[in-house]
Amino acid sequence: MNDDSTVTVGVLSLHNSKETKAICNAIEALGHDPEWLRRENLVVDISDGRVRLEPAVDVVINRLLLSKSGVPCEELGLANTLAHVRPMLNEPADTLRALHKVTTAVILSRAGIRVPDALLALDSERLNRALAEGGEEAVYKTAIGTNGGGTWKVGPNDQVNARVGNRYAFLQSLIESPEDEHTRDLRVYVVDDAVVGSMFRYAPENDWRTNVALGGRVEDATGVTPEAVLETAIEATAAVGLDFAGVDLVEDDGEWSVLEVNPTAGFRGLFEATGRSPAPHIARLGIERAGGRVDADRIDSLATVFDDSTPTCKPEAIRPDARETQTIGYIEEVMVSGTSGSKTVRAKSDTGATRTSIDTALAADIGAGPIKSITKVRSGSRKASKSRPVVDLVVAVGGSRHTVTASVEDRSHMTYPLLLGRDILRNYQVDVSRQVDAEAEDDEEE
Repeated sequence: MNDDSTVTVGVLSLHNSKETKAICNAIEALGHDPEWLRRENLVVDISDGRVRLEPAVDVVINRLLLSKSGVPCEELGLANTLAHVRPMLNEPADTLRALHKVTTAVILSRAGIRVPDALLALDSERLNRALAEGGEEAVYKTAIGTNGGGTWKVGPNDQVNARVGNRYAFLQSLIESPEDEHTRDLRVYVVDDAVVGSMFRYAPENDWRTNVALGGRVEDATGVTPEAVLETAIEATAAVGLDFAGVDLVEDDGEWSVLEVNPTAGFRGLFEATGRSPAPHIARLGIERAGGRVDADRIDSLATVFDDSTPTCKPEAIRPDARETQTIGYIEEVMVSGTSGSKTVRAKSDTGATRTSIDTALAADIGAGPIKSITKVRSGSRKASKSRPVVDLVVAVGGSRHTVTASVEDRSHMTYPLLLGRDILRNYQVDVSRQVDAEAEDDEEE
């Protein structure tokens, strides 16, 4: 800590999230120094038995979005490295427990906190037998996922797989709102054993998932959430071991169950609903954990603003010629996965396509779905737009895995059953001269 009692708080985040920006800005507004720890500036130097971090920080706030990462183990290892050097909010072991939904359910259940019934089986036959014997709709989801991705509603006649891509999947009891109510759940944001705010999240039309990232509507619940439910959210956060979290709960006949405890929950929706931002509360906790002091009145004032402007501490971008970006070919062999299986296919790279698309027959073969929504797509060779269903899809390219929302279309008249759009290609450089089948004919322009 500096002589003038000003501390330096590092925010570990490799993404450009608005929440990370808001936390960095709140640290500075509270009179302390933020450092955004990113690929551009983070260094761990081990020399002569001493460990040095660049930039130098007194504490680290862990904001790694591991569930969205193509290399979660590597990023978890990075967080673990820093946690052995400096105090950390949302330590790696606690974050991992919260990320894995079955682990969370086990911990909460053993702590006496109500959760929906769930079944994890590593054998697909056992999973399908349980689904059929249940005789009702259930939730089928990957053990690790985010923003509603990797979550499906299934019935007793559906077939599911113990794995979706490389991720384990499990069944969970479906708890729905009464027929005369819109599907909703409750998000409670907890920081340091205190509730910042709570909101109801309502599912968008033609969907049952309430995630704001999927278009869910939000409504302030701060003044109407029962005190016992708020206490449950605080207890759930503590049981998992987190310093801050978004706790999702659902009501069934007057009883509340905890669905998830999210260590990197977004809070733009919470601010929209409540007018309260968790950012200064998280910043305050980090500052105090490093031995610094803050003005409590200043926190209350800052909480009424969501400042997601670019922080002054954001490091300069790495020059393009210094960045290591994997190169893929115009035609690549990839693995595509759905709820009932995976297949290795040849895919065409199309930097002009916003969204990845998959052939109808292939989508059915691997169990892609269910349909999330309908989108309008304009083909480069046609003036009129066409409506296509979109589904969650896991695509493995090289050593990286990508979960995307892909459009489904009849590609039987085309050479390749899968087209990679910019939702995947933005992570790579495309070498148009490189093809796994150099003699194949080109597809229709899309």
